[in-house]
Amino acid sequence: MTNQISHTAEVPFELGNKRLDQVAAQLFPDYSRSRLQQWIKDGQLTVDGNVIRARDKLVGGETLTINAELTPEGDWQPEEIDLDIVYEDDDILVINKQAGLVVHPAAGNHDGTLLNGLLHHCPQLENVPRAGIVHRLDKDTTGLMVVAKTLQAQHHLVGQLQDRSMGREYEAVVVGHMTGGGKVDEPIGRHGTQRTKMAVNPMGKEAVTHYRVLKKFPTHTHIRLKLETGRTHQIRVHMAYIGYPLVGDTTYSTRARLAKGIGQDLRELLVRFPRQALHARKLGLIHPATDDWMEWEVELPEDFEELLAALEADAER
Repeated sequence: MTNQISHTAEVPFELGNKRLDQVAAQLFPDYSRSRLQQWIKDGQLTVDGNVIRARDKLVGGETLTINAELTPEGDWQPEEIDLDIVYEDDDILVINKQAGLVVHPAAGNHDGTLLNGLLHHCPQLENVPRAGIVHRLDKDTTGLMVVAKTLQAQHHLVGQLQDRSMGREYEAVVVGHMTGGGKVDEPIGRHGTQRTKMAVNPMGKEAVTHYRVLKKFPTHTHIRLKLETGRTHQIRVHMAYIGYPLVGDTTYSTRARLAKGIGQDLRELLVRFPRQALHARKLGLIHPATDDWMEWEVELPEDFEELLAALEADAER
């Protein structure tokens, strides 16, 4: 893939008297407004061959030309990491993330992340913001994620997340016996005192989670969840908020004690279950290049299946 981008478009007269950055956003919809503004500032997006300011107004009939060179977005290093790739083409990559894999480098996790593995698998991603990662899964959450391989695909996928047209379904096991499904519509923001945690917060951002019961057990419930929004730790926070924390979620679970009456085998498995029981099972999106609706679904990981089998056996006991 070349690092050079070249586009030309003539400004229609009906867009006259509008700012250059507004016109560019309409004529080059595959790129974000901030990206176009940067190209204007750097002289890589010109008007009739001339460099002008983003706020300068056009009259119509001009020719806009982009001759831009993509530059690396960060100083992250490629690393060979085993990735479970479910689908790949020239525009997107869909992976089934394993437990324990951090998605993006941060304090305490500068390497060994999904981003490092993506750069090794697909070096061109160094020119895409966050190496094409448009949404995240927590370190110990498993399942489907989509990665954009081009700037155009990244802009398109971010738009789908914002307008909620991307479909994401999860499965989880929660502590407690649910009577039925429902919806949690509660804003989420930073926890007031513990800054590494999120919490339901009236000053937070809108967050909507739908859930339905798949299987009831005496002391636990297997559920499927659908996200309308994608806030950090959204499912974990919302389920704990309504009194049904996820199995294995030591961050948000207030139920330290195991329920009375459960058998020894289940008790031992719950004590050693290493992570929150959450899996991104299904992903659906509009393909950024073809506009076709595409959908993927992956099986539950082995530890999740083992947990369900233990709950089943205990219920029969």
